Amino acid sequence: MKIPLFKIYWDEEDLRAVEEVIKSGMRWCIGPAIEEFEGKIASYLGTDYCVTFNSGGSALHALMAAHGFGPGDEIIVPSFTFIATALAPLYTGAKPVFADIEDETMGLDPDDVNERITPRTRAIIPIHYAGVPCRIDELREIADDHNLVLIEDAAEAFGATYKGEYAGNIGDSAIFSFCQNKIFTTSEGGCAVTRDREVYEKLKLLSSYGRVDSGDYFNSSEKVDYLIPGYNWRLSSILAALGISQLEKVERLIEMRRKNARYLNRKLGKIEGVVTPSEPPACRHVYQMYTIQVTDGRRDQLMKFLESRGISCKVYFDPAHRYTVFNDETELPVTETISERVLTLPMYPHMTVDELEYITSSIGEFFGE
Repeated sequence: MKIPLFKIYWDEEDLRAVEEVIKSGMRWCIGPAIEEFEGKIASYLGTDYCVTFNSGGSALHALMAAHGFGPGDEIIVPSFTFIATALAPLYTGAKPVFADIEDETMGLDPDDVNERITPRTRAIIPIHYAGVPCRIDELREIADDHNLVLIEDAAEAFGATYKGEYAGNIGDSAIFSFCQNKIFTTSEGGCAVTRDREVYEKLKLLSSYGRVDSGDYFNSSEKVDYLIPGYNWRLSSILAALGISQLEKVERLIEMRRKNARYLNRKLGKIEGVVTPSEPPACRHVYQMYTIQVTDGRRDQLMKFLESRGISCKVYFDPAHRYTVFNDETELPVTETISERVLTLPMYPHMTVDELEYITSSIGEFFGE
């Protein structure tokens, strides 16, 4: 049996949504589907403003500029994350300052964040690892105490909740990713959300060459103006249509993932040497990834064993601050320890019981169960 790390869930509605835009013969780039998609995301999350982008990384880059970060500014980020989080401050000349994580949610440790704050600190960017909210209310309190901007990198956590609030709604701004392995997907894409009207206006300019758009640029003779040096970070109309269709079923997709995770937790939780993902009280984990910890030092051996059985798995993440682009010597003991233990297993909504059983029985066999 071959089990990939992820599969994309799609249906006939997705095909029809894309087909409708294509058959229109126009507005493949800029069209009404984009504004509709942004409105539906904002409505789902209960926030005020949403701007779509061609990736979550672009959205994060745009937020660095929209919040006015630049040379001399320090921004606290985790090292245990996808590289985009750590790179974002560099795009506007700010400095990423790496902080350690705590071992329950594998999100930023509020105590360590406090230790990293200096007079130059402007912002904190936590992530919600694998789809489980970090200790975001404590980070919100720290940000408020020090007059810092809190930006949630919620790329992996669309639909996750913390004390009844959606991830992405507790920070001053947030980003989500719609890359192909996420909770729902537009193949590539992302968005930034905020309740700040000024930040929203800047995001709109940055995403489209700094142009003031009042209608359909390609089909209008209206004179336009360019206010700032922006970028071409737009999500296409075709992908926005796909996003609307995917978003319509997002709660079903989340519940399918959670059902799979319950199966894996029940089976793998009995194996000595394996720690299953945590879902703290008052949180909803959406399991964008299903990551176990292997505590007996045999993580890499298990990975090779599973690959020999046709089961894809991957290390998410190695410490970002050790990459050449940073070459940072900061000591982050929890990050280092967790990074040597984690192993992400296959997870997608429409996994079969046979696939789930094959994964758990293979891991059980490795550990002699």
